[in-house]
Amino acid sequence: MSTVALSQDLGIESTSDLKQQLAPHLAQAGELRLDAGQVSRVHTAAMQVLCAFVLARRQAGHNTVFDNVTDTFRDAARLLGVLQALGLEATPDTLKSVENAA
Repeated sequence: MSTVALSQDLGIESTSDLKQQLAPHLAQAGELRLDAGQVSRVHTAAMQVLCAFVLARRQAGHNTVFDNVTDTFRDAARLLGVLQALGLEATPDTLKSVENAA
């Protein structure tokens, strides 16, 4: 099992870097943890990259989990309707509003 730390800023301008950061882990066997503990800004494009990554790993039989998920990250996932796709659960804190979520 290994862990990949996500950047603090997952704005649209960072999606190419995010894709490159995740690419080496796409076919990695076993569980992969994505640490979202520093994420303070999320754009829809970054969520799309993460959803595609998690789905591709799932289809290959590899588990991907998120650790230390910030309220910002979880709320953005909720607003975009991808909590389940990312394997996250809603919490009472996800009722907060998020700037730049979509």
